[in-house]
Amino acid sequence: MKEIQAPNDFRTDTISVFLGGSIEMGTAEPWQAKILEEFQEEDITFLNPRRDDWDWSTEQSIGNATFYEQVRWENDALDYADIIVIYFDPNTKSPISLHELGLYAGSGRVLVCCPKGFWRKGNVDITCDRYSIPLVETYEELVNALRFRISVVAQYRDAI
Repeated sequence: MKEIQAPNDFRTDTISVFLGGSIEMGTAEPWQAKILEEFQEEDITFLNPRRDDWDWSTEQSIGNATFYEQVRWENDALDYADIIVIYFDPNTKSPISLHELGLYAGSGRVLVCCPKGFWRKGNVDITCDRYSIPLVETYEELVNALRFRISVVAQYRDAI
């Protein structure tokens, strides 16, 4: 397993998984770290927008070079990833994650975990239903669904 955090180059020969979802200025649970631990023996690359060196006081403006670089990296990594995982922490609002779900819902590459209690769970459920996006409610189900999706992508890669 390899983890690449923003703003580093993310091109890889292995299956790539974008870890989208709740960060909420650092208040969301560190679910990305749990995923990385689960898959540490796998030959895959995780593209992680949660970065160790992020300054939470960074001005969120197109004119701020650091913020611009972060958002561009996230957009480029989303375009690049074989699989996009989006986790909605029930203790957050996660507007950017909702935005990313909307942007990539029709891509065929999204996998969503939306536990009960997320403030816009109904919207997420309906969007996933409309676009046939795999949707789970627990972390354990997310890990299993991601393992399955990785195996499908690997079979597809082997076939071409």
